[in-house]
Amino acid sequence: MTKNNVKCFLLLGFLTMAMQSYAQQERAVWSKEKANEWYSKLPWMAGANFYPANAINQLEMWQKETFDPATIDRDLGYAEGIGMTVMRVYLHHLAWETDKDGFIDRMKQYLSIADKHHIKTIFVIFDDCWNDTYKPGLQPAPKPGIHNSGWLQDPGKLLHTDPALINTLETYVKAVLTAFKHDKRILLWDVYNEPGNSNYGNKSMPLLQKVFSWGRSVNPDQPLSAGVWKFSLKELTQYQLDNSDVITYHDYTDDESHFRVADSLARVTGKPLICTEYMARTRGSLFQNILPGLKERKIIAINWGLVAGKSNTIYAWNEPIKDGSEPKVWFHDIFRQDGSPYDPAETSLIRSLTGKR
Repeated sequence: MTKNNVKCFLLLGFLTMAMQSYAQQERAVWSKEKANEWYSKLPWMAGANFYPANAINQLEMWQKETFDPATIDRDLGYAEGIGMTVMRVYLHHLAWETDKDGFIDRMKQYLSIADKHHIKTIFVIFDDCWNDTYKPGLQPAPKPGIHNSGWLQDPGKLLHTDPALINTLETYVKAVLTAFKHDKRILLWDVYNEPGNSNYGNKSMPLLQKVFSWGRSVNPDQPLSAGVWKFSLKELTQYQLDNSDVITYHDYTDDESHFRVADSLARVTGKPLICTEYMARTRGSLFQNILPGLKERKIIAINWGLVAGKSNTIYAWNEPIKDGSEPKVWFHDIFRQDGSPYDPAETSLIRSLTGKR
């Protein structure tokens, strides 16, 4: 063997050991026993998917120019008033990329406000829903009567047109998780909202695999999960179930269908469940018929929407009202911006189930 061959052999050996060492650093998916032990220490919680009423999307919530602690404080106060103790909050890599230190600081500010209101947080990292392009700066105004007209995918189609973006995404995910890996105010990391939505299908699998791997290499104290939402996406769904420390899921159907799915997930996985999206009034998913059953099963319950605002989620997904007039039946959301409830019977029910006097 020549000297050059020896060097190459030694280098190859070094790289192999380094790769093995890196792989060893990636911790295992939580076992059923560990997941259930973690969950047994939690009280039952109810909450909502949260963004302040004056934010049309994740960038408007998190960018320096439009980050609004006063509105966040007001809206979370409404949630505290009905006994809600957990919020699911979306991030966006572009808000971090354009202002890395500031973004982390604003996450800390948000967590401080939420903690003041005795609210835990689930942060969502990636998302395949709604608009596939985005840019920093001033965000568009809502389109009258159109549900979530300004909401953003992350990373959206940019990942497919600029594959080098994956390096930025890895740095982003690891930076955020590392900054908050021991933060007890964070309940869970939801690594990818509805992978495969927007007709991506299995094109979302590589990023789903990577974000779980990145998360496990950081090994935060909090569990990692990606909510199952469409069982016809068989490969994605199975990967989500196999790689989630605890099982999160979305269900906007009526009570009979919802609890058939939930009971099946609990039976098949043996892990605790968190419902991270439900409640769409015109589809039969209501507080009255879903929330009591979730509490009975000790499934943490997180509905879509808190305070009606620029997201336009009082309008149904595919039923725009072009003149922007208020629908007779709100699709999502609980409060008007002055704090008055859309339906006082709903907030009374939520209070009764959360034990809020």
